[in-house]
Amino acid sequence: MAQITLYLDEATQAIVDQAAQAHGVSKSRWVADVIRKYAAHEWPAECLALAGRFADFPLREDLPPPAPADIERIGF
Repeated sequence: MAQITLYLDEATQAIVDQAAQAHGVSKSRWVADVIRKYAAHEWPAECLALAGRFADFPLREDLPPPAPADIERIGF
């Protein structure tokens, strides 16, 4: 199992201590769980469930065509 060293300020350390104790796990386990939760490359189920729920949300095909990159300038 790999190991990592974290340098935390006192306030952050207190948050980790309290959260781990509240969840009944070690600090290492709590930090590993948080990393897995927030570093995942998958969309949460709650986000995926929102797909298609907004009938008036414009789709890419419905958007107007982009403006030309540049137009001819009028000199002074």
